Amino acid sequence: MAETHSQLTIEEVYHIAALARVAVTPEEAETLRAQLNHILESFRILQELDTTGVEPTGHAIALQNVMREDVSRDSFSREAVLANAPNAQEGFFRVKAILEE
Repeated sequence: MAETHSQLTIEEVYHIAALARVAVTPEEAETLRAQLNHILESFRILQELDTTGVEPTGHAIALQNVMREDVSRDSFSREAVLANAPNAQEGFFRVKAILEE
């Protein structure tokens, strides 16, 4: 005989929403109740798996860096960088001052 599991009540959904500081309408609460019950059922199914001999991992998949190698190379000249600057002065970008009180 299949084991039956309790379902979240609407009151528990409102309590969870209050803990998360989220206001929900009655319709949203019912939708959340169904979604949360589905998530909990998924965890119940996973708990039935035999994980004997399975090493814990930080990631479910092996990650690899898909970025290119960082290669040092010459930079642009100061003149080339400042060529399109809207306002340059003495080899620097000139910007408006931003002052806070």
